[in-house]
Order: sequence, then C-alpha cells, then structure tokens
Amino acid sequence: MKTEHSPTLNTVIMVEDVLRDADESMITVAELKRRLPRKVNHNTLKTILIYLEESNKIVVSMRGITWTFNPDPRLTKAIGKGMEL
Repeated sequence: MKTEHSPTLNTVIMVEDVLRDADESMITVAELKRRLPRKVNHNTLKTILIYLEESNKIVVSMRGITWTFNPDPRLTKAIGKGMEL
C-alpha cells in the first residue's frame, strides 16, 4: 500500500510566501526549490502546487508558476462590474 505524505500548514505557508514575494512574474519549480528556506520533498511540493492552483492562488504553465491571488475587495468589485469581452 502506497501512503502519500501530506504537507503541513507551515510548509504550505512557506511555499505561498516565496511565490507571493517573488520579484519576477513567473518562477520555475527549480528556482522555487532554491528559494525555499528549507528543503521540501518533490512530491510534497507537487501536492502544494496542485492545492494552490485549485484554490486559484497560482497559475502553473509550461514556463513556470505565477502568483495570481489578490484579496483586495476593490478588485473583486471591479471584476464583478466589468464587461465581458
């Protein structure tokens, strides 16, 4: 039986902080691993990235990862009032 390791909340927050604070608009997984203050198992990191993408905090593409979450209520209101193209 294969058991999957679940990331701790501290590890998820650590990854979120690095992604949110990145100066670039896009960061690769390899660069993310280098910037993390402590090592994270690759499968655990993949689980975290899947969670962050499903919760609409990041976008993962072939070129890298982009932090997209913006909790500003003014942005939410503007999007709600925006025109559909």
